[in-house]
Formats: sequence, C-alpha cells, structure tokens
Amino acid sequence: MALEGYEDKELFYNTNGKPFLADGTHISISHSHNFTGIILSESKEVGIDIERHREKILRIAHKFTPQHEYRTIANADALILKLTRVWCAKESLYKIYAQPGLSFLNHIVVNDFGLDDRTTTAEIHFEGNPSTYKVQFDEFEGFSCAFAF
Repeated sequence: MALEGYEDKELFYNTNGKPFLADGTHISISHSHNFTGIILSESKEVGIDIERHREKILRIAHKFTPQHEYRTIANADALILKLTRVWCAKESLYKIYAQPGLSFLNHIVVNDFGLDDRTTTAEIHFEGNPSTYKVQFDEFEGFSCAFAF
C-alpha cells in the first residue's frame, strides 16, 4: 500500500485495534463490499465509516439508537437511509474514541439532521468526559459514508 506517501510498514494498531501512523498522523479506515475509505489528519482525531443501504438496519436499529426518534419517517427507503447515516456517524465516532465499554446506544448521541443535510454534530458521553464532533455525510451507489472529526 502506498497512500499519500505512506507504506505498510508505517501503519500500526494499538491494543484496541485503532490504527495509527508512525509519524503521528491520525488515520481511520473503513470498507464495505467493494468500497474502501481512508481519512487522514495531521492535527485532529478522525473516524470514517461506509455502509451499504440494507433493510437489515431496520431490524438492528434498536441496538444503536432510540426508536422513538424516527416515528415520523413513514417511507421505508428514507428510514433506511436515515438509520444507515446514524450508524455510520456512530461507528466513525467509535473509531475515534476506541475505548472498551463505549456503547453506541448509551454513550454516542447523533444530533438530528434532515435527509438533505450533509452535516451534523454528535457527542460522546463516556466516563465523565463529554466531547463533541462534527460529522459529514456522503452518498454514492447505494452506500452511505460518514466521517467525523
């Protein structure tokens, strides 16, 4: 792998599985089916996640987000899109924080956003250390991507 001047030997993982680069540049990696995303930052912690839009998200949503927040979305496709974006946002924050015991449902809050919005904010409330992040979304070929910083 040669990415932005980096080689495989410069990529390491900590004990929680979080990747890092030897020179201190922050990195996050995601893949879903035939897509891979990598985000780098010299100054900020970053996280990225890519997910395919699937009906399965409807069955597992209760595990990562309060269901009552989505009762006004009647269209199944719109609900799948919204829940996939929420999952991606939470996964990207999880990758930044990388702490055992961090719960998608109990510790990560994605602030509401409209389906036309490309940004939102999200918060992690864990072990008395609240933190706020910006999240950006992208959509392509039936996939959602979120990256947080």
